Amino acid sequence: MITRQTLTALRRAIALAAVMLMAVAVQAKAELHLDITKGTVQPLPIAVTQFYGEAVGAQIANVIEADLERSGLFRPLDHRAFIQTPEQLANGLPRYGDWKVINAQALVSGTASVQPDGRLKVEFRLFDVLAQQQLTGLAYFTQPDGWRRIAHIIADAIYKRVTGEDGYFDTRIVYIAESGPATSRQKRLAIMDQDGENNLYLTDGRVLVLTPRFSPTAQEITYLSYFNNKPRVYIFNVDTGRQEILGDFPGMTFAPRFSPDGNKVIMSLAQNGNTDIYLLDLRTRRQTRLTDNPAIDTAPSFSPDGSKITFESDRGGSQQIYTMNADGTNVQRITFGAGKYGTPVWSPRGDLIAFTRINGGRFSIGVIRPDGTGERELSTGYLVEGPTWAPNGRVLMYFKEKPVGEGGRQRQVRLYSIDLTGANERQMLTPTDASDPAWSPLIP
Repeated sequence: MITRQTLTALRRAIALAAVMLMAVAVQAKAELHLDITKGTVQPLPIAVTQFYGEAVGAQIANVIEADLERSGLFRPLDHRAFIQTPEQLANGLPRYGDWKVINAQALVSGTASVQPDGRLKVEFRLFDVLAQQQLTGLAYFTQPDGWRRIAHIIADAIYKRVTGEDGYFDTRIVYIAESGPATSRQKRLAIMDQDGENNLYLTDGRVLVLTPRFSPTAQEITYLSYFNNKPRVYIFNVDTGRQEILGDFPGMTFAPRFSPDGNKVIMSLAQNGNTDIYLLDLRTRRQTRLTDNPAIDTAPSFSPDGSKITFESDRGGSQQIYTMNADGTNVQRITFGAGKYGTPVWSPRGDLIAFTRINGGRFSIGVIRPDGTGERELSTGYLVEGPTWAPNGRVLMYFKEKPVGEGGRQRQVRLYSIDLTGANERQMLTPTDASDPAWSPLIP
């Protein structure tokens, strides 16, 4: 016979069990999220299947997988371990057990089909294997030759859904392509996708080109070229190929950078034996002098909100990094370490400034907060220089020179990328030597 006390205890036990089951269910339903704010992150195991349908579906999946792997935050799994086929995924839901057994935490599947109007339709779905739910799914339409860009866009969507931060795969890199002997080096302006594909030379190498920089729209590049041995500033439209001369600036030491709104260009000019920073209005061509100091002030870069400028100067006795208001007031020195600091570039997030440091013949790329705290070294080398930020402020690119060949008499110059944590340094593949990269915003 069951007493009232026994029945009460049984009810409490059932209620407690129900609560525990609810807690387990809630935990199982917790969405997949990769916290990339804490030091080095263990890459997330992800299964990227070939997209079902057109043959190009396999190429799309390969580009997505390569983008995610190159970020250092994802670990794509071997396709030979996959049990469920792309066709089965296209016609139904994942069999989550098949993906758990190979330790996949995320799953990407998709389809590629040609529409009656000739356009390519690409669909993808991202699944959380542990929670057994779809996280996102989108469809895109493009001309058949636009499949590679669609792959980068999908990789960006996956990156953002898992990390919470914007991706950077649908972007381009402009750089200086170098070739020929050291005594007569040919330097051409070149552009490529962020993964090294679609490399294109924008100039023919007959004149020297230096320090290209993207506009905020990613459609225009400003760069310095020497015409008849005189420095001249150009604006080049990537989409149309149209080139416009901003002007001849004798004695200019660094090429210009765009302001965040794209309406102005900031540069350093040497006039009357003095090198200072000037602002050029692209609409009126009016110049405004921002610094007036006997020292050399160069390499200016705007903060993303346009309110501040960082630059390098030797006004303190050695080459160091400074900040000031956009009108030239409130100049503050922010670096005080040994050696020389240069090429400062403000992060798109506004939280850090990247720089090159030279100390005792040792080159390094580092970052520092705008108030001068939190200085960190990310990469070192024989000659490491010229940092540029990915548009999400998570990754940096720069060029590195190193001795090669018998006795190290030759020099090889290549582009490298690295995570903000100092991990995942990777060489970018370019057809020739490459220097002075500039990363575009996301392509509109």
